[in-house]
Amino acid sequence: MIHRSLIRAGALAGVALMLAGADAFAQAPVRPFGTLREQSELQQQWLARRLAIHLPMLMRKYGVDMWVIPMREYNEDPTFSSLVSPTTFAARRRTIYVFYDRGPDKGIERLALGGSSQGGLYEAVRSTKAVSTGVGKEAGRNAELWGDQQWQVLKEVIEARNPRKIAINSSRVFAFSDGLTAGELEGMSEALGATWTSRFTKIDGLPLELIALRLPEEEATYRKLQDLVWSLIDEMFSNRVITPGVTRTSDLVWWWRQRVNDLGIGTWFQPSIGVQRQGATDEQLGEDPVVQRGDVLWCDVGITALRLNTDTQHNAYVLKTGETEPPAGLRQALANANRLQDIVFEETRPGRTGNEVLAGSLAKLKAGGLDGTLYSHPIGMHGHGAGTLFGLWDYQDGVPGRGDFPVSASMWFSSELQVTSAVPEWGGQKVRIAQEEDFVVGPDGKPHWVRGRQDRFHLVK
Repeated sequence: MIHRSLIRAGALAGVALMLAGADAFAQAPVRPFGTLREQSELQQQWLARRLAIHLPMLMRKYGVDMWVIPMREYNEDPTFSSLVSPTTFAARRRTIYVFYDRGPDKGIERLALGGSSQGGLYEAVRSTKAVSTGVGKEAGRNAELWGDQQWQVLKEVIEARNPRKIAINSSRVFAFSDGLTAGELEGMSEALGATWTSRFTKIDGLPLELIALRLPEEEATYRKLQDLVWSLIDEMFSNRVITPGVTRTSDLVWWWRQRVNDLGIGTWFQPSIGVQRQGATDEQLGEDPVVQRGDVLWCDVGITALRLNTDTQHNAYVLKTGETEPPAGLRQALANANRLQDIVFEETRPGRTGNEVLAGSLAKLKAGGLDGTLYSHPIGMHGHGAGTLFGLWDYQDGVPGRGDFPVSASMWFSSELQVTSAVPEWGGQKVRIAQEEDFVVGPDGKPHWVRGRQDRFHLVK
């Protein structure tokens, strides 16, 4: 039998716990990028600017006077998030975006056949059928375009404008340029007929660059994302989180996930934490080793906010008793990886393909007597983003197709790479220093770091 005093004490403890929880909930949350509403307003400004600046420039660059992008709800084209407001999460039943170049004076006409005006950025075309039943917000409105009616409206739009070239998103090389599904192509082609389908043209670069190109004002916010990433890595790779001899790599993985979640932001991949140890192979360390003094730690982490993604790899050293810095051989290994970063900047410029940057970088690395690999990728609206690819970890001789696309100014990249160096203090054991930092090819064609690069180890004391 439980004594009444224990029941009373338990109840009081429960109330106290509830009150403590309520107090914690009442505290102002940490919002590193402002409220959702503030973020939305900023993103809407970016969208308006990109549609006004990038869209006409790209349509004229690729010589098309009309671009048609049909998609259905939950099967959106990869360009979708680059075309719509932050308050739009999916296409409406079917949405057909139509862009028509009326010339330099009048600019690009933007139509949404189905869907909304995206805050006034598109002319939203609705059905002529009136809604005669219902109450509230639906009363007195015209119905939405539906089914084959949309294709007929599209045909009318095309006939009225008589475009010479109609761009469609179909590609066998780039996933970002291959958003037109087989069903949508079939329905559209059947409705339009041979006259208009004969004017269809597939241009990989048009959707690819629309997604890839960023604005200078976006970079200012992206720098804040990078500041947060660096701050979180510095916190994770410290004694505030790591207790040598106790903490496992899986603890750090889940610390990152939880910490990012608590800040009200997300990540686009499961983080990775690695360990290199003097005298130990990867097999001996196992999949989830305990962090020990003298270890070299590595992380691959990212965050997602405002439809932007980061990707960062840093390295840390767990000091042995009496040490104040890593051994000289490890510091040199980090400097060797920094050298490959320098080389990538030397080789990256607009007009060069990713395969050319890869080959030039590896040639210089080899000439300098260093052993490394380069597998950098675009970043921005997606983690592994649209744009120019500089190798894959298992394709160091070039990547056909995806590596043949040229660099453009205003593209963002992650300089993902590694250099392996022998460390004298570890008996000549080779240590792999993998680094990843995000950089921008500016309007002037020159690359620069968004925040900077790691040139010294994070230290766990």
